[in-house]
Amino acid sequence: MYMKLRNKYFILRHGQTIYQTKKKNYIYPWSDKPPVKLTQKGESQIKKVAKKLKKLKVDLIFSSDFFRTRQTAKIVVEGLNKRIHFDKRLRDVNLGIYRGRTKDEFYHDFPKYFKKRFYQKPKQGESWLVCQKRMLNFLKDIDKRHKGKTILIISHGDPLWLLEGALKSRSLLKLLKEKKTNFIKVGELRKL
Repeated sequence: MYMKLRNKYFILRHGQTIYQTKKKNYIYPWSDKPPVKLTQKGESQIKKVAKKLKKLKVDLIFSSDFFRTRQTAKIVVEGLNKRIHFDKRLRDVNLGIYRGRTKDEFYHDFPKYFKKRFYQKPKQGESWLVCQKRMLNFLKDIDKRHKGKTILIISHGDPLWLLEGALKSRSLLKLLKEKKTNFIKVGELRKL
């Protein structure tokens, strides 16, 4: 999909949480009760990124409203002195009934690098294409409202991977390949 953007965009995945360490075999819960906080390493990752962002002269910051992304955004803002705009459209992919359960349970029913995950959604959840559409709608909306700005988007791994893939017109097979080889890491900043 080709989309002519009126602004310059950077994407940032939240910093490390216990779901990349102690609970890496589990899927994030959907609620923030209890909140999923950044680890010390996660906070350090974002503090380093915040220093880079000062040089980029970011005008606007949009973030998912989940605790780990809010915490990431607040660390970034300390260095930039900007207001954060929280938006539910930037939330992680909704894995429905699998939230809080093991990844093995999910991957049994939805294999890890399986093209059908773009179309099939878990019960009470969303497919990758639904998530991608949500992210693109967000981007189109803010791109219409602003012009010539440098904008930071703080979100989660899958939504950012899907957004970046759509903007670079990646086929579904190419996207799957990139999920294995070029997936955005926790605390990673990229230019769109």
